[in-house]
Amino acid sequence: MSSMTNARRLKNIIGGSTGNLVEWFDWYAYAAFALYFAPVFFPSDDGTAQLLGAAAVFAVGFLMRPIGAWIMGVYADRRGRKAGLTLSVTLMCAGSLLIGCTPGYAQIGIAAPALLLVARLLQGISVGGEYGSSATYLSEMATAKNRGFWSSFQYVTLISGQLLALLLLIVLQAVMTDEALSAWGWRIPFFVGAALAVVVFWLRRGLDETNAFKAEDTRAAPKSSAMLLILKHPKEALLVMGLTAGGTLAFYTYTTYLQKFLVNTSGFSKDAATQISAAALLVFMLLQPVVGALSDRIGRRPVMIAFGVMGVLFTVPIMSALATVNSAPAAFALALAALVIVSGYTAINAVVKAELFPAHVRALGVALPYAIANALFGGTAEYAALWFKSQNNESAYFWYVTVMIGLSLIVFVFMRDTKHTSMITHD
Repeated sequence: MSSMTNARRLKNIIGGSTGNLVEWFDWYAYAAFALYFAPVFFPSDDGTAQLLGAAAVFAVGFLMRPIGAWIMGVYADRRGRKAGLTLSVTLMCAGSLLIGCTPGYAQIGIAAPALLLVARLLQGISVGGEYGSSATYLSEMATAKNRGFWSSFQYVTLISGQLLALLLLIVLQAVMTDEALSAWGWRIPFFVGAALAVVVFWLRRGLDETNAFKAEDTRAAPKSSAMLLILKHPKEALLVMGLTAGGTLAFYTYTTYLQKFLVNTSGFSKDAATQISAAALLVFMLLQPVVGALSDRIGRRPVMIAFGVMGVLFTVPIMSALATVNSAPAAFALALAALVIVSGYTAINAVVKAELFPAHVRALGVALPYAIANALFGGTAEYAALWFKSQNNESAYFWYVTVMIGLSLIVFVFMRDTKHTSMITHD
């Protein structure tokens, strides 16, 4: 098989990463703007109740991610990584457009939150397929020597999408009144996301397929399916779920939920909370390639163990301090400290999962167990945190996050280092 030139490889990695950025911008726009549109779809005199309604729909979107992971993981294993990436962005475009166009509860009653739910279901299917396809594509497109570094760009672009959603919010907060943002300005990011998704659709059609997929003898290898994954790779699938549980819960706690926590618990204004979150996310994003490159030198397992140990030791102190902090610089420092810890998971989890599976079931193996764990722990993070707060026992959530990181730490300690046992055999 002919070797791909470094320039062509880099072009594909950048192209795949750009699409991933837009996918996650669309997904996180919901979380970033929930403070403004929650009253439109869930009218109530209680701000926490409004956010609970929006968080419930956010969580339901995660429940569709395993379905999306299953359908499009199989699709990407059978038709190619490029085909899976193109289909996922099409569904994301449809979901964003529907949110942007849906009237509020005052106009169409219960149909408003129902349509919001449908839109998030579409986006959940899209993101469920996006994760497996993009993680597999970037891991297979990279060379073995720098696989941790290049695959870390999945989270660079994932975080970039979230950061761009927050930056757009900051711009809109600067040029619009609170009343205008709450009335109609919150719709802007969903129209922007839909338009960008159309652009990405055409970008992804020009990507090369990976050598690992093309080298697979599809006539001899079993066809990708959920049954094949369960029967032939149960240990690896459970391993993905175990290492994901604590990492994804910590990630969503310090990213999507942090903005609301700073407003609802710490007492910051919406503008200040958004700026603190955006600043911390910017540094967090820049850390990903550094940690990914570190894993190429010392291995994946030591990096994940470091996340587990520090997560267990420092989650409760950091969250407790954030709950009472009244200085924006101090809040930023605490949030950044938490995100530095979480980088030990986010920067390399995609490559670790991809390295566990053979090519004919890799996209599904990466996507489906991850999506199940993400639905159970990541997608419910905001709802669980808000529920504990509504019960006047918010600190219990801090311990819940700690326990889940501890369980994942056990997995990290006993798993093999995939850098040395990678199933990716073609660069």
